[in-house]
Amino acid sequence: MSLPDYQLEEFLRGRGYRRIAGVDEVGRGPLAGPVMAAAVILDPSDIPEGLNDSKKLTEKRRAVLEEQLLARAEVAIAEASVEEIEQHNILRAAHFAMIRAIAVLDPAPDYLLIDGNLVPKGLDLPAQPVIKGDTRSVSIAAASIVAKMHRDRIMVDLAQQHPEYGWARNKGYPTLEHRTALRNLGPTPHHRRSFKPVHNILYQE
Repeated sequence: MSLPDYQLEEFLRGRGYRRIAGVDEVGRGPLAGPVMAAAVILDPSDIPEGLNDSKKLTEKRRAVLEEQLLARAEVAIAEASVEEIEQHNILRAAHFAMIRAIAVLDPAPDYLLIDGNLVPKGLDLPAQPVIKGDTRSVSIAAASIVAKMHRDRIMVDLAQQHPEYGWARNKGYPTLEHRTALRNLGPTPHHRRSFKPVHNILYQE
């Protein structure tokens, strides 16, 4: 299977863009915890080898690549809270996180490659959505790795407060362990109460 490459970025560089950021989010599927986004501008002369969709990499490999990216690329990370997920919806909250990550980059990017089929509302920079972008663009793949590593650490930290849910292992995703604890103990303040499995437990007869 082919790895993501730098072709989209090279095409944009040919059109005069230089600060091209890949943007991705992680954490739309879990029942607990924030949604996280990262924006990464790679140095085209110094791209770490082996960048790929974070879901296709081992935790050990993600950790190595994250360290390389933090040393060799421009990296920004941001989140949207459980409260924002509840107040709006998970897609809108993910877009908030993306916009915040992009805003951290200084100087600002001059073009954005955004994973998915939508460009977040409110962006005032040139951008294009890239479906399955973390399998096509190394910049987006880099963002997926950084965002996942950061969110995983948050969930491990939260697991210290609420060890019964297994977040150090499942990172808030709806595993059997997590769902069983949710049924037995109920939700924590970190649970997304609008998500169906959590909602059903809260409002069961």
